[in-house]
Amino acid sequence: MIRENQKYFNRLHIILDGLVIYAAFCLSYYLRFKCSFFRDIFPTTGYYRKLWQYQRMLMIIVPIFLIIYGKLNLYTPKRYRNQFWEYRKIIQAHTLGMVVLLLGIVFFKFEHVPRSLLFMFYVISMGMSMLERVLIRTILERSRRGGYNLKHIIIIGFSTAAEAYIDRVRANPQWGYMIHGIFDDNMSEDQNYKNIHCIGKISDVEHFLQHTNMDEVAIALGLREYFKLADIVAICEKSGVHTKFIPDYYKFISTNPVTEDLDGLPVVNIRNVPLTNTVNRYVKRTMDLVGSIICIILFSPIMAVVAVLVKQSSPGPIIFTQTRIGLHNKPFKMYKFRSMGVQSASKEAAGWTTHNDPRVTPVGRVIRKTSLDELPQLFNVLKGDMSLIGPRPERPQFVEKFKEEIPRYMIKHQVRPGMTGWAQVCGFRGDTSIEGRIEHDLFYIENWTLGFDIKILFLTVFKGFVNKNAY
Repeated sequence: MIRENQKYFNRLHIILDGLVIYAAFCLSYYLRFKCSFFRDIFPTTGYYRKLWQYQRMLMIIVPIFLIIYGKLNLYTPKRYRNQFWEYRKIIQAHTLGMVVLLLGIVFFKFEHVPRSLLFMFYVISMGMSMLERVLIRTILERSRRGGYNLKHIIIIGFSTAAEAYIDRVRANPQWGYMIHGIFDDNMSEDQNYKNIHCIGKISDVEHFLQHTNMDEVAIALGLREYFKLADIVAICEKSGVHTKFIPDYYKFISTNPVTEDLDGLPVVNIRNVPLTNTVNRYVKRTMDLVGSIICIILFSPIMAVVAVLVKQSSPGPIIFTQTRIGLHNKPFKMYKFRSMGVQSASKEAAGWTTHNDPRVTPVGRVIRKTSLDELPQLFNVLKGDMSLIGPRPERPQFVEKFKEEIPRYMIKHQVRPGMTGWAQVCGFRGDTSIEGRIEHDLFYIENWTLGFDIKILFLTVFKGFVNKNAY
């Protein structure tokens, strides 16, 4: 039933997209030629044509944009798609669409198409498309929360992967997933996980699928039961139900795994680190160099004031240096404005700063709370020890401790450490959960894009400088 609904919904969505693109052009035309404000800014001499005279161009624009939407997967199910992913794809689609449109104007010799009209169409069509998708997403999520358009699912096998799957489904009712039960050979029928009950053994799956109308089967076998996988997949495919595999080793592979084709043999890379790519690495380093130079120039008056205040607050140097572990496990000296009184190496290595730590000076308390003590790290970025964005570096003694206690901890050293990062803007700063911090750091490492870095920079400006956990 869901598959039929999706098919009809996609057709409706294509029609809506076509109407939105057409309406965006009409609105752009009205603003460009009919609105007195824009008419005064842009003279119409030699440009003015009636709207109907653009119809031949629109017959090319609308199908081209819809084809690009399809190629960029904008008509795939939206149940668990991140809205920012969708916005990014819309920007890509409209940018590519405008390139095709400009080439079409030259090739088909459309005359008197003002650049101001094209620019308005680019901006307005992109905005209207995003607004359309916000409305559609809101309507769909509300209907699913209300019990409509649900996707009916069973789970085969009970493992840590099954628990993680159920946890996420329960935490996101807007996805509209209804789990009917679990089939597992090691559970009894009186057992359940968060009220999802065992409804049979794996041998009962075939009979169940023949007499019910499930939309999806999630196979979540434990590692020791993978020998059953081929038979279960065959049963599910014979029933015609859509089947997904949730590996019980999900904690050991990337959230965005890369698969290689080895002469017909699929090979999954355990860890995908986009910044090992040479182009990505140079792009990020260029951003770091340009960004650090601009920030040093902009913040130099503030740094001068902070330097004077630190010098007057207590005896000792203005800049405090501390050994941290960076890229490829190499130690480096990280710079900060000194926020504590001068202390012995043993006291300094004792642990993290805690709330109302007596070692912190009054000035130090202010600059730590506002993150002004971190500004000298811009010179670490300039030197290449650090990046503007990345996992925060740790001291050697904590690295030695955490690498034995926390799985995958050392993966964070495959990239340059950062002044701020995904974990910090999500609240994991100071004396907070190290496990939560590493989970966010790994997500950043495995899903790095230039757009993700820009997003973290904006979030840092609005919510990262002042933080309740920065003592």
